[in-house]
Amino acid sequence: MATSETEDLKFTPLNEWHIAHGAKMVPFAGYNMPVQYKEGILQEHLWTRANAGLFDVSHMGQCFIISDAWEKTARAIEALVPADILNLKPGQQRYSQLLAPDGGILDDLMITRSAYPGWDGTAYVVVNAGCKDADYKHIAAHLPAGVTLKIDDNLALIALQGPKASEVLGAIVPEAKTLAFMTYHSATLDGVHLHISRSGYTGEDGYEISLEARHVASFCDRLLANPLVKPVGLGARDSLRLEAGLCLYGHDIDTTTSPIEADLKWSIQKRRREEGGFPGAARIQKELKEGPSRLRVGIQPEGRQPAREGTEIFAVENGQSRKIGVITSGGFGPTANAPVAMGYVEAAFAKADTPVTLLVRGKELPAKVAAMPFAPHRYYR
Repeated sequence: MATSETEDLKFTPLNEWHIAHGAKMVPFAGYNMPVQYKEGILQEHLWTRANAGLFDVSHMGQCFIISDAWEKTARAIEALVPADILNLKPGQQRYSQLLAPDGGILDDLMITRSAYPGWDGTAYVVVNAGCKDADYKHIAAHLPAGVTLKIDDNLALIALQGPKASEVLGAIVPEAKTLAFMTYHSATLDGVHLHISRSGYTGEDGYEISLEARHVASFCDRLLANPLVKPVGLGARDSLRLEAGLCLYGHDIDTTTSPIEADLKWSIQKRRREEGGFPGAARIQKELKEGPSRLRVGIQPEGRQPAREGTEIFAVENGQSRKIGVITSGGFGPTANAPVAMGYVEAAFAKADTPVTLLVRGKELPAKVAAMPFAPHRYYR
């Protein structure tokens, strides 16, 4: 990395905490972030699948879209994203995409309707670190009169993920145990306010917790005092989300992909599919009706050699081999105990078990289209 880029690195409130706990730090999305701790990526991945992994996601952008009434706020957001925001219940959270005029994805994001007293016209929004400045500018430029964007850089965000996450957090915040998936609970612990949502990026049960940055290190220490918890870095975060079939912005989705091509149709509720009214609606409605020309699919290479991002995908048609797509994320899946990948292929080849060939370092590697996720989702329902 160039010196100028290193000098421009930002730091999360947990930067010194990571170093004190033996993290290997790397530049990521403009931030100095832990890629792994002493036990390494493989062990951190397996620990999260079996116990509870603690992640720093404070590099993400946290902001609020505010008006004096929920309908006004929701309509403003619906002019930017394809999800049904109007019908969110207080305290409910929804995944969606910030769309360009042609239906390409500018970013993916989480939107929560506030249930705090006196804050009914407020949406809490979390965006990706690498996109947040552009996202803020885009959102602010497209909000109507009476609806405002408030950015809060004084908040930290951590994630506690894994089958033991409920036991760990429930020991100090009992209400967390029965919190519904994709909703939040507000708690105060030793005078510290915690905004706890049951959500995450691993395919496991777990939570994302927003709190004031000045309190986050001591709260992480409290979680880490439980022997079921270990800190986990970006390396395992990536392998966990890949096994779960979850998109990484800038790799599996970007401005060249639509939500339908990305197999995110489930995130566009029926009312929005029918009514439209969001950027790129004509394209997306056409793809919903006729099907897209390409689709994001899982890819399962044979053998043990992983296929990395950028690997070309080939298939035989009429006796001739030709390129039909490209890998967008790939690596070894510790839970699957096999190489796993995802990418885009022409729609005609998107059916599971379709045989394909991957060109890896000049060599042809047999593979097949595979159903995702590669490791079963275990969200709390």
